[in-house]
Amino acid sequence: MNTVLKLEHIQKYYGNEGNITKAIKDISFCVEAGEFLGIMGASGSGKTTLLNCISTIDRVSAGHIFLEGTDVTEISPKSLARFRRENLGFVFQDFHLLDTLTISENIALALAISKTPARRVEPRVRDMAQKLNITDILNKYPYQVSGGQKQRCACARAMINNPKLLLADEPTGALDSHSSQMLLSTMQSINEQLGATILMVTHDAFTASYASRILFLKDGEIFMELRRDNDRRSDFFHKILNVLTMMGGGESHVC
Repeated sequence: MNTVLKLEHIQKYYGNEGNITKAIKDISFCVEAGEFLGIMGASGSGKTTLLNCISTIDRVSAGHIFLEGTDVTEISPKSLARFRRENLGFVFQDFHLLDTLTISENIALALAISKTPARRVEPRVRDMAQKLNITDILNKYPYQVSGGQKQRCACARAMINNPKLLLADEPTGALDSHSSQMLLSTMQSINEQLGATILMVTHDAFTASYASRILFLKDGEIFMELRRDNDRRSDFFHKILNVLTMMGGGESHVC
């Protein structure tokens, strides 16, 4: 299996001499093609900083990040926007959809930015919308559809350029339990049927239980790794809760 993402001794710190905060101390791991990796940790554990470094929104202080062999840490600032556009897909909890565009136009936006020929845009949008079961809302505007439909639109937009890595930052954070379950099932389908490689940051054990592997962060370091293997999702969910309890951040009730 091919390695899509490789992190080597990543460090990220803020401040200057005498007042340095180390958000990430020394993290190394790999993500294989077609894997669904979850990153968990309490507030301040470094999980959001780690995601920002992987997505090139933030630059690492030390170490290297490779995406299919390309050293992301060596890319010039002028080339970062193009690199993100060509290699990464993003799903955020607040959707980042444009209310003045239809669902179809929101999905097509990434194609327009990458200068895809006009004749190829509509077929690709319809194909992706069909895979995510949102063909019936393509002509509607974001304010006319549900939260779950907005998030599926965001997934379609993130996947439309066939990114090497799909990054999801607390994707269910703004959804109710029903919409959350629908979105997670969609992401699982994207992973299993479309072969998407997904890295998802979440604090929620139910959300994390859809991943195939989880890295738990504590104080800027990897505290533990948990693999689902052949476990049922319900059994995996309880294992996740046990690890969170061990870390001192477990909850008896998870939404």
